[in-house]
Amino acid sequence: MRRAAQLTELAGPAALVLGAALVGMAVSSSTETYFVDTLVKVSIVVALYVFIGNSGVLSFGHVSFVALGAWTAGVLSVPASEKPAIMPNLAGFLRDTTVGNVPSLALAALAGSVLALLVGLPLMRLSGLAAGIATFAVLEIVHNVLRYYDKIGPGLNTFSSVPETTGLWQAAIGALIAVALAFAYQRSRFGRQLRAAREDPAAASAAGISVYRQRLVAFVLSGALAGFAGGLYVHLLPLNTEALYLDLTFVTLAMLVVGGSTSLLGAVVGALAVSGLDSLLAAAENGIDVFGAHLDLPAGTRVIVVGALMAIVLIARPGGLTGGRELRLPPRRRRAEAPTATESA
Repeated sequence: MRRAAQLTELAGPAALVLGAALVGMAVSSSTETYFVDTLVKVSIVVALYVFIGNSGVLSFGHVSFVALGAWTAGVLSVPASEKPAIMPNLAGFLRDTTVGNVPSLALAALAGSVLALLVGLPLMRLSGLAAGIATFAVLEIVHNVLRYYDKIGPGLNTFSSVPETTGLWQAAIGALIAVALAFAYQRSRFGRQLRAAREDPAAASAAGISVYRQRLVAFVLSGALAGFAGGLYVHLLPLNTEALYLDLTFVTLAMLVVGGSTSLLGAVVGALAVSGLDSLLAAAENGIDVFGAHLDLPAGTRVIVVGALMAIVLIARPGGLTGGRELRLPPRRRRAEAPTATESA
């Protein structure tokens, strides 16, 4: 019974991912891109959940791991013959090396985890506002390094010639991998100890749990998943540094908050719900026909609406759409035992 309950917790988010992929198959090829983008964002939000949801520590810096993963996969997968024209100042070993799709994603995850380890070693002792400001500083540093240091990428230019290999099913498989790893982590001893530290750090420390160590483990794992998602992202769209900066930070945090930051189901629900709304509003800003009426919204409407939605959810339902709970089986009712002959007498 316990194993069935655990599998149900995993089956809920996985079914939502597969459902989004199946719906994406049924729509037109032009609309399919929105579903692929949504599934990639599921991977990013799940990466956020692994750290923020389990530790209770807010991080504004996870998009820096996404950006580094995108840069790693993008630079290494561009054909070596095209790199001198696109990235003339690229360092020698990057200029002469080209890898395939799957190795580029693995290296993107590795790059994200290494950066998370390096910045996590000094930062995981922080909590509250101090942690948020420190991780935002990491985002600023990484953004400016990738933007202006053209020995490791295109710099100010947009990535081009990156093989567009992230289709609907690769994005779905990537999201399922992220969901499975997040589920395995939260069910592990490390995940349980970190959630105990989230609820009561003093009691967790008194029980022998190293809050610092458990936060660092979660931070590194979430950095790896974020880097992996960045690799998927760069194989989907031509990216530049601005696409991997404040807007993506805001919208992915909004997804986590709206869905429910303390549950894996909430991360997936929030990513799907807010991505659908965001995609609809983005299309409406360019003008679309809805039920026979032409809808043309001013630029910036989607940011305002998503921000307002996040504020409403925080006020009306602080636990998010899922209430911070996982999908669980209904409790089994025990049969009322028939009275014995002695009792009836």
